[in-house]
Amino acid sequence: MAVFEPSSKDSLSPRGGILRAARRPAGWVAAGPPPQTPEDAGDLWPGPGEDLCWLAGNWRILQRLDGHRTSLDDLVTAHLAASLVANPAPARWLDLGTGIGSVALFLAWRFPQARGLGVEVQELSAAMARRSFAWNGAADRVEIRDGDFRDPVLLAGQGPFDLVTGTPPYFPIGTGPQSHRAQRAPCRFEHHGGVEAYCEAASRVLAPVAPLVACEAWTQHERVQPAGHAAGLALTYWQEVIPREGKGPLFVVFAMASAAQAGAMVKPPPLVVRDRQGRRTREFVAVREAMGMPA
Repeated sequence: MAVFEPSSKDSLSPRGGILRAARRPAGWVAAGPPPQTPEDAGDLWPGPGEDLCWLAGNWRILQRLDGHRTSLDDLVTAHLAASLVANPAPARWLDLGTGIGSVALFLAWRFPQARGLGVEVQELSAAMARRSFAWNGAADRVEIRDGDFRDPVLLAGQGPFDLVTGTPPYFPIGTGPQSHRAQRAPCRFEHHGGVEAYCEAASRVLAPVAPLVACEAWTQHERVQPAGHAAGLALTYWQEVIPREGKGPLFVVFAMASAAQAGAMVKPPPLVVRDRQGRRTREFVAVREAMGMPA
């Protein structure tokens, strides 16, 4: 697995972690609410083995150099979620298996008036997510709760939510070798449930007509519709994501709602991330811009 070493433009934090330099074109102006970093950031600074990276607008995210890191599926899932509930904006949202908080941070940046809840079973990841929200000044409106969302007690009395999101691990245990590095294995392998568990948990707390927005590896995409059906949900949106023109799908991003109230499914053309020359496509640039990232 890659370890993200510092570049010549990066610097060190007061605690010895890496502060990633911003990569921004001349004249680019960050959108969205500015971060409200505490004057005395203390242990919010990245420490040894950690870095602080730019995410949405001027918001940043803490990550381990050799651990779970924000990725393409987080960005695309957050973008679809934000697009589907933009008007009216959600009052409350829930992110299942929030990890280091990538999707949750995007949602908090995009909807500054909303209140959010993230649930994460790995204590290390949950702690990093809390630090990221505190760094950006959003800890008062987003709670990161430790625990396994499959436990009904954990979310008892918390619904209904106007939006539920999740980026399930992609692989059943036993289908490949697992990393021994911190965070890695449960982020990729279903130590605490796969798409079926996400659908079941979401069905218990979704408001009427509110969506569950999630993603699934293309190799596992045939599990999605039956998982929703078993939980009383129906597909309302389905889009394949292709990493480079000429290749097959890498994953699918989808939305579901209560089967009793779901409308017809929308299925746009695949989202192609890069063209044959490796350049970002116009469609993917639009996704990045909508979520506060430089084109």
